[in-house]
Amino acid sequence: MTSRLPALARLVPGLAICLALTALAFLVAGVQRAASGQVLVEPLVVALLLGVIAGNLVPARTAIAPGTAFAARGLLEAAIVVLGLTLDAGQVLAAGAGLLALIGIAVGVALAAGYAIGRAVGLAPRLAFLVAAGNAICGNSAIAAIAPVIGASRQQVATAIALTAVLGVAMVLALPLLVPVIGLDHYRYGVVAGMSVYSVPQVVAASFPVSQLAGQVATLVKLVRVVLLGPLVVVAAIVAGRRAAPTARRDRAWTGYVPWFVVGFALLAVLRNAGLVPGPIVDGARDVTGLLMTISMAGLGYGVRLADVRAAGPRVTVAVLGSLACIVAVTLGLLVVLGVST
Repeated sequence: MTSRLPALARLVPGLAICLALTALAFLVAGVQRAASGQVLVEPLVVALLLGVIAGNLVPARTAIAPGTAFAARGLLEAAIVVLGLTLDAGQVLAAGAGLLALIGIAVGVALAAGYAIGRAVGLAPRLAFLVAAGNAICGNSAIAAIAPVIGASRQQVATAIALTAVLGVAMVLALPLLVPVIGLDHYRYGVVAGMSVYSVPQVVAASFPVSQLAGQVATLVKLVRVVLLGPLVVVAAIVAGRRAAPTARRDRAWTGYVPWFVVGFALLAVLRNAGLVPGPIVDGARDVTGLLMTISMAGLGYGVRLADVRAAGPRVTVAVLGSLACIVAVTLGLLVVLGVST
C-alpha cells in the first residue's frame, strides 16, 4: 500500500487542474442557462476547450501531466464502463445487422482509400498505412499497435500521430454542425460520429452534447471499431511477412487489443438490458457518466499541443483530411444504401 502512495500523489496536481476546469465548465453552463434559458455549449465541450487553452499556456507540465493523462484515459475508461448501465439495447440496435455491416464496410473502404490517398500525395507505404489505420480504427492506439508489426520507424510513427489530437478536437467542434446542415437525426448522427472521430474520448465529446441517444450510438459504433484493431494487426502481420513472430505475440493480436473497458461496458449493458439493474441505479449511472466524461475531457484537452500542426507537414495533413472526408462520405452513403435508422 505504501509503495502506491507516491504514485497516487503524482496524480493529484493534474487531477486538481481537471477538477477546477470541470467546475468552471459547469459554471459556464449555468451562466448560459441563466442568460438564455438553455445550455448552448455543453460542459463537456467547454471542459475540452478549457483544457486545450490551459495545456498550451501553463508551462509546468511535468508535474501536471500524470494526473491529466489519468483523467483523459483512466476516468474516461471508467465512464465507458458505467455507460453500459445506461444503454438501451433495443433503441441503439434498432438498425439490426445493417449497422454492423455499415461498420465493417466503412472501415474496409476507409483503410483502402486512406492508403491510396497517402500514396497519391507522396507518403511512404508504411507511413501511408499508419495514417489510414489511424483514421479507420482508433487514432493513436491503432498507429501504436500497427507500427511494430509493419516495421515502421519512430519518425514515421511520430509523423502519423502528430495531427491526431488537434484534428480530433477540430472534429469534435465541427461535426455537430452536420445535424442541421444535412438534416441528420440523432441516431444517424451518432453513427457518423462513431465512425469518423479518432478516439473514444473525442467520440464522447462530439456526440453526447447533441443528445443521449447520439452519444450511446456513437460510443457503441466506436467500440466496435476498436475491437476490429485485433484482426487488423493480424492481417497486417501476415501481409508484412512477419509470421515468424512468437506465438504469444500472434495470440495477443487477437486478445490483447480488446480493452478492458469494452468488456466492462458489455457486461453492464447485458445486466441492464436483462432487467437486473434497478431504475434509480440507471439514473445515477447517467449522472456519474456525465461527470467522469467532463473531467476526462479537461484532461484530454490538456494533452493537445497546437504546435504539432506545424511539425506534421502538409502532405500528412492532406492525407489525414482526405481520409476523414472519405470515411464521413462513405458512412453517409451507407446510411442511405443500407437503410440504417431507428
